[in-house]
Order: sequence, then structure tokens, then C-alpha cells
Amino acid sequence: MIITIIIISASLMLLYMWKEAYRNEVKHNTLSFPNFPSDKPLRLFFISDVHRRTIHPSIIRHIQNKTDLIVIGGDLLEGGVPFKRTARNLQMLSNIAPIYFVWGNNDYEVNEKAYTSLLTSFGVTILRNKAAAYEMKGGGTIWLIGVDDVSKGNSNKTDAFKCVPENGFKIFISHNPLFKKNLKDEDKISLMLSGHTHGGQIRLFGLGLYDKGKIWREKESIILISNGYGTTTVPLRLGSRAETHLLTISKGKKCILK
Repeated sequence: MIITIIIISASLMLLYMWKEAYRNEVKHNTLSFPNFPSDKPLRLFFISDVHRRTIHPSIIRHIQNKTDLIVIGGDLLEGGVPFKRTARNLQMLSNIAPIYFVWGNNDYEVNEKAYTSLLTSFGVTILRNKAAAYEMKGGGTIWLIGVDDVSKGNSNKTDAFKCVPENGFKIFISHNPLFKKNLKDEDKISLMLSGHTHGGQIRLFGLGLYDKGKIWREKESIILISNGYGTTTVPLRLGSRAETHLLTISKGKKCILK
């Protein structure tokens, strides 16, 4: 009897963890900055750490006609994921808005040349130690700045900021949030986007290998570290459910997060 209860309880727990790993949640946040260069808000969809998942149609329906640009925060795939699945994900996203991408550590597990070709075939702008200017529909320019994955030793902040005006509105993207320690107040980053940690993926008694994903204000910047959409090693989550993010960025008198 006791063994049966243990087996049933364990099975229910595994089912719950599996459901947490395959959630299709879009979190909404409204951000305002005094230096935002347009009176018209920017709607940015951020997704990171897709890994082995196929993006669910409910996510696509949710962001359809609500998104101006998409940022993929690395680990769009990993070794063993067929390019056909990744192409399907890119096809769905590219039908929504222009895509910007930074490399994650697991992205290096496939043939780099073939992968780059796949990304560019869908018009993806690869931010590999470089920046790209995005012209707002309502006027004004924002700068999307990305670095290569820090764990590979190829991230280069100097190259990434090379062409960015000092007072430009800057959105900084690094797959690994550890790169944050390299940013200074004088870099004037308004928004930083990262993933990689999966929020610890499996947290026991509130503890995990990494902190749970969160978004917070730090001085005049806002930092977002996502739990990510997919999983690695095992398709299970506990205490760090899968998530994506739709951010509405606008002009305001102060740096505000809602």
C-alpha cells in the first residue's frame, strides 16, 4: 500500500513537472524611460532557450499584431535538434516581425556555417558582438546590442558598442546574464535581456542551481533574466515554469517597470 502511494505520488509529481516545462505563457510588462526616442511605444517579444521545443501556435496567436520586433536570446536549438524544427520556429516568428538573435552556448553544438545560413534565410539579424539600429515607425532610433556567448570566450563589448552613439537608446542582449558584470553606468543601457539559467529549471524548497528568472529596475536600467521557453537534459521544471515575454516600451518622465 505504501509503495503504491509512493509510485502514484511520484507519477503525479513528474506529470506536474512535465506540464510546467511545456507551459505556453506570455508575460506582459510595461516599461517607460525618459530617453525613449519616440512618442509611439515599441512592442518587443523576447524568447530565449527554446532548445528542443516547437513554439506553440497559442504563443504566435497571442503576439500576432501586437509585436514590432522579436529578440531571441540564444539557445534556439541544441545538438540533435533537426534544422527542420528550428526552421518551423523561425518561419512562425518571421511572419510576425523582424528577428534579432544572439548566440547561446548550446547553439554551438551544431554546424555553425549551416546554422548561420538557416538564420539568415529567414532574415534574422545576428548580433554577434555588434549592434543594429532599429528605426521606429513613429520616428526615432533604438540600438539593439548583442554579444557572443560569454562561456565561449568570444564576447567582445568593445566591438558590440563600436558604432553605437553615446546617448542612443540601448537595448543590450546577452544569452548569459553573467555578462552584466561587464556593464558600467557610463554604458547607459536602458534595458538588458538575458536567459540561459532556466531559472534553475528544477528548484527544491525554493533553491536551485540558478536564481529564478525575474525582471527588476536597477538605477536607470531595467534587467530581465528569463526562465526561458525550453529545457535541457530533462524536459521537466519545478518552481521555474516556462515563459516568454511581451514588453511594451514607451517614453515617460522616469524609468518605470509595471
